[in-house]
Amino acid sequence: MANYFVGDIQGCFNELRLLLDRVSFNPSKDVLWAVGDLVARGPDSLATLRFFESLDNAGRVVLGNHDLNLLSVHAGIRRAKSGDKLTRLLESKDINKLIDWLRQQPLLHELPAHNLVMTHAGIPPQWDIATARAEAAAVSAALQQPDYVEAILQKMYTNTPEGWDPALSGFARLRYCINALTRMRYLFADGQLDFECKLPPARGRNPELTPWYDVPARSSGTLKVFGHWAALMGQRTNPEILPLDTGCCWGEFMTMWHLEANQFITQAALK
Repeated sequence: MANYFVGDIQGCFNELRLLLDRVSFNPSKDVLWAVGDLVARGPDSLATLRFFESLDNAGRVVLGNHDLNLLSVHAGIRRAKSGDKLTRLLESKDINKLIDWLRQQPLLHELPAHNLVMTHAGIPPQWDIATARAEAAAVSAALQQPDYVEAILQKMYTNTPEGWDPALSGFARLRYCINALTRMRYLFADGQLDFECKLPPARGRNPELTPWYDVPARSSGTLKVFGHWAALMGQRTNPEILPLDTGCCWGEFMTMWHLEANQFITQAALK
């Protein structure tokens, strides 16, 4: 058995297939872990969702901000952006089935045997893993309810609260979790989330901002696997983080990590 972790796919299904062929991925014995953002800017979000839905237990997915956006577009809360290339997916005959499958996916996965946790954007340093697990589970429970559109999607699009407070309750608590696990990059000195800067740390010009993974963390000792921040291009600044988004949908490449071999396999974006 092998565990393969792949960075943001964003509808770049052909590149994913080439990676899987190169490692002879076998869903009867291997597991494919995806850090979220299965859909959006690449040409084939439909094939990507159909593939992961078909994997059953051989696929482990966490939701990213683009996946949540798809749920909102399908529900009529938001309009699809032309650059997201979602038309064929939204008009597919099995869209309702795929949406129902997608909203069953969690915001956090763990692999305890390897002391590893996977989310789309990371783990806020104020949380230990038990807190992250509990907060992510609360969001997932809300998404899986029949009234998920009114209960969560319609209330999701705001940046507040920017900071974590254990006293948060109701939807404010859910919203902080969504923003932290699917949108986080930088933090201010007081721990508040910044939603503006997407530059890599080497090019960041705001001395008040620190990458979330450079702040002393209560989750210390656990490997955090994440995507979302393509500008990092997979660069690691400490051994407890593993960023896997390397900008395939922007013309760069897709990265896959074979856990057991600690091997990285890449596939250049197809023209």
